[in-house]
This record gives sequence, structure tokens and C-alpha cells, in this order.
Amino acid sequence: MFSLGPGFMYRETRSAWVRLRTLILLRWLAIAGQIVAIVVAEHVFAVTLPLGLCLLAVAASVAANLISVFVFPENKRLSETEAMLTLLFDISQLAFLLFLTGGLNNPFALLILAPVTISATALQWRTTVVLGLTAIGLVTLMSVWSLPLRSDAGNLLMMPPIFGFGFWLAIVTGIVFLGLYSWRVASEIHSMADALFATQMALAREQKLTDLGGVVAAAAHELGTPLATIKLVSAELIEELADFPDLRDDAALIRDQADRCRDILRSMGRAGKDDLHLHQAPLTAVIREAAEPHAGRGKAIHYDMSSADPFSDADDRPPNIHRQPEIIHGVRNLVQNAVDFAQSAVWVEAEWTADRITLRIMDDGPGFPPQLIGRIGDPFVRGRRAEPDRGQRPEYEGMGLGLFIAKTLLERSGATLSFANGTAEFPVAPGAALRRGAIVEVVWPRDRIARATNDRLGENRPIAI
Repeated sequence: MFSLGPGFMYRETRSAWVRLRTLILLRWLAIAGQIVAIVVAEHVFAVTLPLGLCLLAVAASVAANLISVFVFPENKRLSETEAMLTLLFDISQLAFLLFLTGGLNNPFALLILAPVTISATALQWRTTVVLGLTAIGLVTLMSVWSLPLRSDAGNLLMMPPIFGFGFWLAIVTGIVFLGLYSWRVASEIHSMADALFATQMALAREQKLTDLGGVVAAAAHELGTPLATIKLVSAELIEELADFPDLRDDAALIRDQADRCRDILRSMGRAGKDDLHLHQAPLTAVIREAAEPHAGRGKAIHYDMSSADPFSDADDRPPNIHRQPEIIHGVRNLVQNAVDFAQSAVWVEAEWTADRITLRIMDDGPGFPPQLIGRIGDPFVRGRRAEPDRGQRPEYEGMGLGLFIAKTLLERSGATLSFANGTAEFPVAPGAALRRGAIVEVVWPRDRIARATNDRLGENRPIAI
């Protein structure tokens, strides 16, 4: 599988995404709203307020913003602790201002949801829990103790107790619900972004290997003729220099080194696929190529590839398909997953018709966890792993990322994937392992990956290096 160090760092440090300037801007908006609310309540609705203390609370926010603007650079990004303290200050300042202006009798008490929602969206869940409990505690205190709201005529402005309790319950419910909802949605967005980032890295790696193989194939092709010429001339020199042993040995050395160069290029050129004639290959060859890295890992891989319509002369031979990196890497990941969990054997079956191409990968392992089978293909699907599983796959954390990458890449090539566990036992031979583990079926429309019979490849072109 492939290393995801940068991806995990990207995921674990998402609190550093919060820019201080963003919170400063939001605070300026809150300050403007608080000032407008105080002025309108005092002069339009004739509500008596402790104006000095209210302005002191607003001034605290203004001072905090000015300090942040002049002390920290514009590109400052907050750590988890810094963001938590910033939002704690905002909750405390708002709670104090609400305490001065009637507590829960003030309809603006609903704004205490904002800092908790921001935390749930951008910070870790522990920080959100701390901020949520703080907000609930302050709202509860305000429901019991707060300065009353009075009009200029001395009339007390307050809700009936039952409405006050209902408002408190609505705020607490809103804090819990919006916090959980925002955290859940943000986590899924971040997980999907990380998984897509890992998928792009895997595809880029496969494409780079394919391109490198193309360079090697081109070199082997271009150097084949001069090496053959060198070998031919050196062989003639060996015959003509029979009376000159020293010169004859030099000619023999030239021939041997030419053979060595040929063998090196041949071994390196096995991975070369950029020759236009190798842009496509038979389905069976592509599948075997994808599974080849896992053939020597102690599990038998059985291949069964045949036409699903044996009575049709047009479909009895395997179709030629385009050698897309998405297909190779996706199938390789599926085979790897099967080999990892198989007890002794993996079956790779392929069949084709005039309309579609189907690939099935099965193993004799324990199968997919029943409680997760509906979520297979989602990134970062974690499940509690037993100790035998940890010993079997010590290098993996069981996050479902490999299957997500395979599913994403194969769907990009036009495939549809389905996952299931074996419900019946299909013995392939007496005493052989039974196909009762995980089953992955990949189905392509044939015209999406198969090369048309009249599709001309054109001439090979030099590779620009």
C-alpha cells in the first residue's frame, strides 16, 4: 500500500486552517451588532440598561481585536489551544453582556450558538465538547441569575417561566444538535478531501511509473539496432583476428558487453508501456500484470478468464483494453486486499460479452465485517481490529483507504463496483480451499475500456525527456 504520512498530517492539523483574521472579522461584525442593539434598545424601545457595563463588555472585544490586529501577522493561523481560547473569550464576553441585559429574556441569547458551531466545523471534537459545556453552563446560570430588563417607566420585561424554560431548553438543544451536526459534516468533508488527496497521489505514482517504463521501452527499442550491429561486427572481428589473441579478446569483450547491454535493457523494458502498441493489451494480460506484485506472498492466485458467451465467435477471445493507470492500480489494490485476508487462495475471474466486461476477485478469508459491508468503499472506515488481524496486517490501520482508492480509480474508468461475502461454497477441486470469503465484482461497459477493432494506433513518437 502506499504511504499517507503527508495526508495524515494534513488531516490531524486541520485546526491550523483557522485564520486569526477570519475570527477577527467575525468579532468586528459581532461588535457592530452589539452596539446597534444597545443603541436601539436604549433610544428606540426605551429600555433601561447598565450602559457603562455594557459598553465595557463591548470595549473588551474591541481591545482584543485591536491587540490581535497589531500584534499578530495577517497570515497568522491559530493552533488548537489558541482557537479554543479565542472562542472561549467570545462566549464569555457574550454571556456577560447577556447577563447585563436580561439573560434569557434577551432574544440575542441565541447567538451563543455561533462559537460552538465554529468550533465544531474547524476544531477537534474535544475542543468542541469543552466549548459546548461552557456555553451550556453559562446559559444555565443566566437562566437563574441576570440583571432584569426594565423600561423607562419601570415595567419589568420578562417572559413567563414556562417560556423561559422552553427558551433555555431550545438553546441547549441547539448547542448539542448544531455542534454534533456541524462536526459530523465537517469530519466527512475532511475525510473525503484527505482520501481524494491520497487517491491523487496513488494515481500520480502509477502514472509516473508508467511514464518511466515508457522511457525505458523507448530506449530499448531505439538502442536495439545499434547493439545488434555492434554484436554482428564484433563477431566478424573475432573470426578475422584469430591470429591476434589480444585483439581477439578485445573484440570478444565488446561482444559480451553488447549482450549485457541488451539483457539490461530487456529486463528494464519489461515495464515499458509507452510504445503505442502497448497502450492497449488483452484483458487477461492487464489483470495478470496488476496482480503480479502479490503473486509471491504465500497465497495461491487462481485465474479463470473466459467469454461469458462461448457460442459467439466474436467474443471468445479476450478483448484488448486500454492500459489505464486507474485500472491497473485499482485492480492491484483489490488483489492486495484479497491476498492480505485470504487463508490460502485468491480467485480472479474475468468474463466478457459484447456489451460488458466483468471482473470478480474472491478469497477464502473471513470476508468483510457484516456491520461495515454497507460502508465499504468509504474512506477512513475504522473498525476495532482483533489481535490476530493486527498480526496479519501490522502495516495497516484498517481505515478502508485502499478500497476507497481502488473504488475511486475504477469508477473513474467507468466501472461499477459491488462488495459482498460468499454465501455458498464453490469447491474448485477435491481438498481445495473454498470461495467463501469476500467477493468484489467490477463491471465495465465494454465500450468504455475496450479498444475498437478499427482503432489505428498510429506511428510511435519520440518521447520528450
